[in-house]
Amino acid sequence: MKKIVMATCLLLTATWYVNSQNIIKGVILDNNSEKPLGAVFVKIQGIDKGTTTNLNGNFTIKVLGEKQVVLTIQLDGYQTQNIPIELSDAILDLGVIYLFKDISINQDLSLITLTDDELNNDTNSADNISGLLLSSKDIFLRTAAFEFSSSFFRIKGLDSGNGKVLINGIEMNKIYDGRAQWGNWGGLNDVLRNQEFRNGLSASDVTFGGLLGATNIETRASEQRAGARITYSSSNRSYQHRMMATYSSGMLKSNWAFTFSGSRRIGNEGFNEATSYNAYSFFTSIEKKLSNKSSINFTGIFTPNRRGKSSPNTQEVYDLKGIKYNDYWGFLNGEKKNSRIKEVSEPILMLNHYWNLTSKTAINTNIAYQFGKIGNSRIDYNGGSNPSKTYYQNLPSYFLRYNDFEGAYEAEKNFKNDGQINWNAIYDANSTNKDTGLENAYVFYEDRNDDKQITINTILNSELNDHVTINGKIEYKQLHSKNFAEVIDLLGGSGYLDIDPFGATEDEKQNDLLNPNRIVGKGDKFKYNFNLSSAIIKAFAQTQFSYKKVDFYAALNVVNTTHQREGLYQNGGFIDNSLGKSEEQKFTTYGFKSGVTYKITGRHLVDINAGYFTNAPTLRNTFSNSRENNNVVLNLQNEKTLYTDVSYIFRSPVITSKITAYYVSTKDATEISFYFADGVGGDNTAFVQEILNGIDKNNLGLEIGVEAQVTPTLQLKGAASIGQFTYANNPNLYLTTEADTESIVAGFVNGFKDFGTTNLKNYKIAAGPQNAYSIGFEYRDPDYWWFGATLNFFANTFVDISPLNRSRNFYIDDDGLPFLDYDTEIAKELLVQEKFNNYSVVNLVGGKSFIVNKHYISVFATVNNLLNKEYKSGGFEQGRNANYRQLLEDKSLDKPVFGNKYWYGRGATYFLNVSISF
Repeated sequence: MKKIVMATCLLLTATWYVNSQNIIKGVILDNNSEKPLGAVFVKIQGIDKGTTTNLNGNFTIKVLGEKQVVLTIQLDGYQTQNIPIELSDAILDLGVIYLFKDISINQDLSLITLTDDELNNDTNSADNISGLLLSSKDIFLRTAAFEFSSSFFRIKGLDSGNGKVLINGIEMNKIYDGRAQWGNWGGLNDVLRNQEFRNGLSASDVTFGGLLGATNIETRASEQRAGARITYSSSNRSYQHRMMATYSSGMLKSNWAFTFSGSRRIGNEGFNEATSYNAYSFFTSIEKKLSNKSSINFTGIFTPNRRGKSSPNTQEVYDLKGIKYNDYWGFLNGEKKNSRIKEVSEPILMLNHYWNLTSKTAINTNIAYQFGKIGNSRIDYNGGSNPSKTYYQNLPSYFLRYNDFEGAYEAEKNFKNDGQINWNAIYDANSTNKDTGLENAYVFYEDRNDDKQITINTILNSELNDHVTINGKIEYKQLHSKNFAEVIDLLGGSGYLDIDPFGATEDEKQNDLLNPNRIVGKGDKFKYNFNLSSAIIKAFAQTQFSYKKVDFYAALNVVNTTHQREGLYQNGGFIDNSLGKSEEQKFTTYGFKSGVTYKITGRHLVDINAGYFTNAPTLRNTFSNSRENNNVVLNLQNEKTLYTDVSYIFRSPVITSKITAYYVSTKDATEISFYFADGVGGDNTAFVQEILNGIDKNNLGLEIGVEAQVTPTLQLKGAASIGQFTYANNPNLYLTTEADTESIVAGFVNGFKDFGTTNLKNYKIAAGPQNAYSIGFEYRDPDYWWFGATLNFFANTFVDISPLNRSRNFYIDDDGLPFLDYDTEIAKELLVQEKFNNYSVVNLVGGKSFIVNKHYISVFATVNNLLNKEYKSGGFEQGRNANYRQLLEDKSLDKPVFGNKYWYGRGATYFLNVSISF
């Protein structure tokens, strides 16, 4: 009897399961060409996870336990369809579903104004993560990308290295500093539309990800939107003109697919003076369908670009010359010539194999090779004076320091009337030296990184059953990086003496003792020459579970990292540890993350994520002064991070909203800075490398996003970020410099000086505005024109502080005792962290779309900072005043000589775009 009852129960359970499980299938075609559409996202409304159509446009999706559902069909560039369905049969075949192109799309807005406009900058203060958020559907993140990014706002106060960027499953973040080099694929907006963004720690099928999530860009030719597109853009932000053309064949009957794209971006000057822009972009993707289960795709990307940089300046300089002023340029032959040019030329080659073993299991194997160069130019002057007109001895404040009012007046007049690099004077100085048989006083050169990197990985995705999916990835990455300085132009001279003029002895002056007092010419390497190498092995495993009321996941990541330096010069200041290979620095790190989404109802959801990670030091933070020696940072450790967030999501026909609370705890971080410091060990001056290690940080806050569709044409939207980002401890600080006579006088032993801990606890981290708010609307007319406006408010932006000024060096005299005139209360006032003024900006956007003879024409424009508001977007304390006496003397002046340096946000700017698709 028991066996019969059990058998009956099992049969009833099986019957219930079969009856409660329905299958919906269909095929999706373009309504115009009637060609099948691949990569269309299909899901049940209220459930984030769904499926995508194959190359033939077919899809199959399972529904558990519900009889009335809404099927949502989405594809970039097409109108989203929501189809109400009442399930009665176990299998429902919807047959052919046609998708109609959405001529009112404004997707170009994000793809053009963010990724092109925010090429990677060299400064932390200008580090921007907007490109990572392009494909996000999250309300808050879209606002951060569109509205907050121009203020160098950072999501959760974290820099871009915490977000992973992948192309076809291959991670593109640089090994050197962990950040993605967006300039490597800038200008290819049409072919980079197929993006999948995973926010925060949420599960990704292709990577373990980072604290800020991951973006995977798919470039398969068969998944590109078939047809041709021509675009013209005009702007006054970074470039002035842009032209782009793209053609994609779709999958042909011969089982081949082709995509080609190219663009040209050019501008003599952006918002800041002399910030020239010159970029080409080329893209090709070729796919061959080998069978119904596999295909192979080749992708080639080449985007050489040159961009003029702009300088941070003191408030004294901005007051005299305005916020567009740029110190780096001067007139040469009647044209503006910028001395600081960043040039990126790093082709990317990829081969990707896609293999569907079964309908539920797929293996993606990839290989990528990236090579080329990054160059940053500047002027060197070992035989001349500093050519910068903002050099402190050229400004009025220097003369006012000594009550020389006549000198201050003359300095102000000269700076206002000119204030730029005098290229003619540089050529004259070199020409004069040449005529008298002397070496150059000046030389134009660039700091070069020539990298070669190969990446190989295999990604597994398998659906074990209706509820469980597993993901796995194994990856090997190897980098070989050549680093050197190279002469670009002798500037009218005959040759340049390769020495360090600050060396105390003849040997210490030599950049390379193997070739002392060498005279270099155009194309020669000099100053420094070394190689960096890294090898990284990663393994990632993840399990995802999906049920009617709850979804959850768990993932594990293990990484083995090896870094090494090889010096090719024997530096005179580091005779014993500059030439040859360093010891290999090996690190084993791991990460674990897990999350759960509980669906209270279809409208109310709760999402929780948590993770713990260890990360190896980047190449940049492993060697304390890689240009000159093999020294490794003392007590180098893996960085540890604890992360958690909790979100409440509400969705109704009118309102969609999400509120997230998060907490990030980072421990044992390392930071390295380079600068001239006055007052190191008394009144001594030295060029130092400042190493901070054992840094702890706390980032916590709230993120809020709300959208309300108040009428079919009018949408209201709002977002807020309320954060607090602080140092959580007093980390260790030490300085290194060349072991010369001056450093010995300053108390350095073998070029090393330990300052113990620096009192950073509770100081704010310089991470852009810690509070940001946005409110706005968007109107979309049925006649395909639209208009929107937002008001954005920013608060709690802080300057980046000098750790050396918070160490014992600040109050200790050169005799090892505290300054006799040291006043604790005055010291506290001197060390108060500067907080910038709050500010608000207004942004406008609008557009119109047409159909003319089946050609789609789209026009849109944006205006940022409509009211031309001036605001400081970032800045840092100069390290020149490294003790109490010098800082007190400087700050007591009306115009400090070594005041804080700032970046200002752009004033009113515009962007206009016209495109034709056919």
